[in-house]
Amino acid sequence: MAEDISAIKASCPGSAEIKRPKPEYVLCPNCKSEVEIWTDEVEAECEECGTIVRKTRENLCINWCEYAEKCVGSEKLKALRGE
Repeated sequence: MAEDISAIKASCPGSAEIKRPKPEYVLCPNCKSEVEIWTDEVEAECEECGTIVRKTRENLCINWCEYAEKCVGSEKLKALRGE
C-alpha cells in the first residue's frame, strides 16, 4: 500500500522550516558578527568579513526520515545535506 505523501507533508512538523523558510542568526566564527541564514539554506556569507558561515543540520528530519526526498524534493535535499 502506497503512502499518501501529501498527508505526511501536511502533518510533518520537521519540514515546516524547509517549506516555509524563516531567518536564523548565527555568529561568524571569524569576526563574531551576526549572520542571517535562512532555515532552507546551509550557509551564508558574513557581510562584515566575507567568511562563509555554515550551520549544522544534524538534527533535521531530512537526515533520517524515509520520506525526506518526496517531501522536499531531491534537489533541495541534496543542497541541505551539502551534497
